[in-house]
Amino acid sequence: MKAMMKKIIILFAVSLLIISCERKTETLGPDLSDIYGPFTVFEEFDVSKNTVDFSTGESINFSARFSKTVDWEVKIIGQTSGATKILTGKTKVLDETTARWKGSTTELPMFKTEKCNAYIIIEDEGYADTILNITINGTKVNDGFNVADFENGINPDWKIFKQSGANMSFFTVQSDTAAQADHYYDMGGEVTFDYLIGYIYFPADAYVDSATNLPYERFPLSSNPGDVFFNVLLNVPEGINNEIVLFQLTEDDNEDGIFQESSEDMYSIELKHGGDAGLQAGWQTISVRYSDLTALVNGAPATPNGNGIKEPHKLMEVRTLFLADPSSGYSQTFMDYMIFTENGPLEP
Repeated sequence: MKAMMKKIIILFAVSLLIISCERKTETLGPDLSDIYGPFTVFEEFDVSKNTVDFSTGESINFSARFSKTVDWEVKIIGQTSGATKILTGKTKVLDETTARWKGSTTELPMFKTEKCNAYIIIEDEGYADTILNITINGTKVNDGFNVADFENGINPDWKIFKQSGANMSFFTVQSDTAAQADHYYDMGGEVTFDYLIGYIYFPADAYVDSATNLPYERFPLSSNPGDVFFNVLLNVPEGINNEIVLFQLTEDDNEDGIFQESSEDMYSIELKHGGDAGLQAGWQTISVRYSDLTALVNGAPATPNGNGIKEPHKLMEVRTLFLADPSSGYSQTFMDYMIFTENGPLEP
């Protein structure tokens, strides 16, 4: 009996050994040749088409295929605007899922109807390639309420004031370097007797509702302050560091068509030079969620004068005030493309 049991145990052990030898094993982790193997270009850098109209929802895809996974960067640069879009990835293949461009911009200004060059760089492998003359026939369209892009000059219903200072500007400028399209607004001057250099106010009734052909009483925005974003593009010229840009958003709490500063809410955004959140030289995107706005008095947080409820659908006017310490000399800032977006900030 013991001999029989011994044979059974031996047969069982041999069976387990055979099964374990026949089991297929999978490699854990990446293939070493995919990391340390030689780098070879199997398919050269290319683009799906050389002409694109982003305004109709078109996009373009870049393609390439390599022998191993690499860190790559594709950079598209506008020949006229200098706008830059950067795509990055860590793959063997560039295709519509890894390298698709829908017309957005990484570094302002935004792209225009222009020719672009595209470059791929794989720094670790010392590899680079170029595609010339990708033509943009239509630029990306951003959803939202466009308050001001200055493409049609000054709306006569905007309210503009500038002090009697030196070298005063407060006018539109046509330039290839505009942050969006071809025009921006130049705010500048030197005022020795007041912080205020000038302002431009954008009332809701300066805009016409296409459905009724009547002026808006309030901006057509969501009632949810968490959904609404205020966006604007600003540019501080090199050498300027004393600018103060103040945006004031006034609400008609009782909806009587009149803003009463003493009894209704006004929320503000004050931007000064420098720091991680401050203004810098060159174009930058300012995006603030409406629910994050605060009331300010002389730059310090304060209690709103109205009901204290942030109600973007009751917004009557957006005010832009340009200021500087009167002892600090000349100041200047460029402004472009003020737009309200919903469900996310502006993606230029």
